[in-house]
Amino acid sequence: MPQYFGKLPTTNQAWTTVSNVKAVTWDNNIINFDCGDSRLTISVLAPNLIRVRLAPTGEFMPRRSWAVTLDDAEWAITSFAVRETEATIEIETEQIRVCVQREKCRIACFDKANRPFAQDAEMGMGWRMGAVAGWKEIAADEHFYGFGERTGFLDKLSEVKTNWTTDALDYDSLTDEMYQAIPFFMALRPQVSYGIFFNTTFWSQFDIGAEQPGIWKMETRGGELDYYIIYGPEPAQILDTYTQLTGRMPLPPKWALGYHQCRWSYESESVVRELAREFRQRRIPCDVIHLDIDYMRGYRVFTWSSQRFANVAKLISDLAEDGFNTVTIIDPGVKYEPEGNYHVFDQGIENDYFVRKADGTLFHGYVWPEKAVFPDFLRPDVSNWWADLHKSLTDIGVAGIWNDMNEPAINDRPFGDDGEKIWFPLDAPQGGERENSKFKIQNSKLGIDVTHTEVHNLYGLMMAKACYEGLRRHRSSERSFVLTRSGYAGVQRWSSVWMGDNQSLWEHLEMSLPMLCNMGLSGVGFVGCDIGGFAGNATAELFARWMQVGMLYPLMRGHSAMSTARHEPWVFGDRVESICREYINLRYQLLPYIYSLFWEAATTGAPILRPLLYHFPNDPKTYSLYDQVLLGASLMAAPIYRPGVEHRAVYLPAGTWYDWWSGDRYEGPIHILAHAPLEKMPLYVRSGAIVPMQAVSQYVDQAPLDEIRLRIWPGNNEYKLFEDDGHTNEYQDKNFSITNISVFTQANQTVVEIEARVGEWTPPLREVIVELVGVGEQRFQDDGKRHTLQF
Repeated sequence: MPQYFGKLPTTNQAWTTVSNVKAVTWDNNIINFDCGDSRLTISVLAPNLIRVRLAPTGEFMPRRSWAVTLDDAEWAITSFAVRETEATIEIETEQIRVCVQREKCRIACFDKANRPFAQDAEMGMGWRMGAVAGWKEIAADEHFYGFGERTGFLDKLSEVKTNWTTDALDYDSLTDEMYQAIPFFMALRPQVSYGIFFNTTFWSQFDIGAEQPGIWKMETRGGELDYYIIYGPEPAQILDTYTQLTGRMPLPPKWALGYHQCRWSYESESVVRELAREFRQRRIPCDVIHLDIDYMRGYRVFTWSSQRFANVAKLISDLAEDGFNTVTIIDPGVKYEPEGNYHVFDQGIENDYFVRKADGTLFHGYVWPEKAVFPDFLRPDVSNWWADLHKSLTDIGVAGIWNDMNEPAINDRPFGDDGEKIWFPLDAPQGGERENSKFKIQNSKLGIDVTHTEVHNLYGLMMAKACYEGLRRHRSSERSFVLTRSGYAGVQRWSSVWMGDNQSLWEHLEMSLPMLCNMGLSGVGFVGCDIGGFAGNATAELFARWMQVGMLYPLMRGHSAMSTARHEPWVFGDRVESICREYINLRYQLLPYIYSLFWEAATTGAPILRPLLYHFPNDPKTYSLYDQVLLGASLMAAPIYRPGVEHRAVYLPAGTWYDWWSGDRYEGPIHILAHAPLEKMPLYVRSGAIVPMQAVSQYVDQAPLDEIRLRIWPGNNEYKLFEDDGHTNEYQDKNFSITNISVFTQANQTVVEIEARVGEWTPPLREVIVELVGVGEQRFQDDGKRHTLQF
C-alpha cells in the first residue's frame, strides 16, 4: 500500500449490502420489499417524486415533531402501476418508471424516453457500524448543483460535501462544512435532470465521484437510509417539487428588498443617527440599519446598553419617521449570571430550558457574554418562550431580527483567550422527554434517545423558526424580516440567509455568485453576501465592483467587522460614492420586477438569482458558467471580479439579447467581449423582456407609486406583475393583484397587451408608461382594464 508520512495505515470496516428481494407487497402508495433482516419501502408521492427508505434492522424511525418534509399522507393521491417479472418489480407513474431488481435490490429510474437516471451502482445500498450509505452511477456529461451553502465553483462534480453546521470563520474555496447544512442537490445533463433530498438530520456526506470516479455516494450516521428522488426534467420542476416537500418562503416586507447597512458595530445612538443622516443627505437610498452585538448590555441578549442607547425607543421611532427599519442581532448564548437579575437567564433556569449534558449537569460554553448557556430550541415549550422574548424588541419598534452564532458557535474558553471551537456534547439529550419517550416506545428494538448527534444540524433552523413565530405573534399586522446564519433544509420557510463572515478579497467577490446560485438551487431564494466583505479592508475599486454585484443579490446588505476600515458607500471618495448611488438607485428602480420575483419564489420555489443553466438546461456551455447570473428570467449580468479589469468575455445563449446600457443587439449563442470601465457592470436583457420599474426613492415607502414604467424589448414573451400593499400579511387572504402582460410581433408591429388586473388589491392612482426600448413609449392612466398598444 502507498505510504503516507506520519500516518498509520487504516482499514475501513466492510459494508453489508442489501440482500435479494424475498417478497413484495403494497398498501396504498407504499411498496414494501422484504429483504431478509432489512426492509425497503418506496413511496409514490407525486408523478415525479418517490421516497426511498432502507431500514437495515427492518424497523424504521418514527416521524419527528420537527420533520422538515411534508408528511407522506399529505400528498395528493398519485396513480401508478406495479408490474412484477421474474427479475424486477417496476413502478410506473405518468412521468417516470422505477425498476427494482430482485437480485441485490438495486433501484434504477427512467424517464418516458427510457433515459436512465439515479441508477444504483453495483454496491447499491449498505451499512456498517455507525453508518448507512447508498451508491449511484454518475451518467456521462452529468453535473451537480445545490448542496446548500458551498464555496468554490458552481458544479460540484468530483467533490466531497459534508452536511454538519459549523462556524466557518475564515472560509475559503476549499472549505467543506459551512454554517448551513442542506443535504439536497440536483444532477443535470442534456434532456434529463433529477434532485436528491437526503432526509437525515444526522451527520451526512455526499461524495460526488471523488473516491470512485463515475459513482456518487450518500452516507449518514443515522440508523437508516431515507431519501427522495425528484425527476425534472429541468431545474424549475425539481425546485417546484422540492419546495412543496420542504416548504416555501413567505413574502418578506418590501422594505427588506431595499439596501441594508450594517457594521460590527454602530455602537451608540449618536453613531446610528449620524449614519442615517449621511444616507439621507447624500441621497443614497437605504431602508434598513442593523445593530450588531454592542447595542446590548454586556452582550446579554434581549437587553440594551443604558449608556450607549439611553433612549432606544425614541431612536427607533425617529429612524422609522425617516424611512429606516431597525434590525437587531440576537445570539443563542445566554449569559450565565446567577443572582444577576438577568431575566432571560433566570427564566431559563427556573423552567429548565437550557441544554444539559447526559449526566444532567448544565452545559456551558463561551461566547460574547463570556460563560453562557443555551436554550434547547427542539423543545416546543422552549421555542415558545424564546419567541415571546422578542416582544421586548417589537414593542419599541424593532422590525426584524438577525440570528447569529447559531450553528452553534461556541468556544471552550473566553473569546479573549486562544480557545477551541466546540458544540454541545453529542450525547446531550435534546427535544424533551416526550419526544424521547415516544421514540423509545415506537422503537423498542432500537432503544435510542434523541441526542445532539441527531439534531445538531437543526439548532440554527429551530432558533430561526422560534424567531419567525415570535415576530409573527408580536407584529401581527406587519411582515417582519428574519435573517439567520445557520440552518437546515426548509430554512426558507422561516428566514433569509447570508453567507457568513466573508472577507474583503476579490476571490470572495467572485465566489459569492456560485454560492448564492447554489443556495437558490437548494430552495433558499432570499440570500446575500456581505457587500465589500466582512473581514479586512476593501479597496475603492473592490467596493465599487462589489456594490454593482450586490445590486443583484436578493438580500442587499453592506457589512464590515470591528477593527476594519469603515465600508459605507461614501468612504471611498466621490467617484465610488457616485457608482454606489447609481447601482443602489437601479436596485430601487427595479423593485417592482424584483418583488414579483419574490412572489414567484414564494409560490413556486424558483430562485431569484439564477445560474444560466436554470433557463438553459440543455446548453452544456452553461453547466460550468459560474460568473454570469440571471436576475429572474430576463436580466443577465456579467460582473467584473478582478482588479484592473475593464473587459471580459460574456457568453450569450441561444436567442436575441440586448445590451442594457447601449441597446446593442446580439444573436446567441455567441461569445462577445464586453467593455466594462469601473462605472459599468455588463448587463443584458433577453428579447421580449418585460421589466416593470419605478422612480428612484430614498426608501421603499417614501411616496405612493404614482408612476410605473414597463420597459419592454421586442420579441415574444409573457409576464406576470404581482402587487400588494408590501407590508401586511393580507396577501395570504388574496389581497393582491396580478397583471398579465404579453408582447409579440404582428404584421411588422410590436404589440403589447396588458390584461385587466385580477385580484382584490387596487394600487394608488398612477400613470403607466409603456416603453418599447429603442422605438418609443406610450402612456395611459391605470384604470385596471385591458389595454392593447401597438408600436
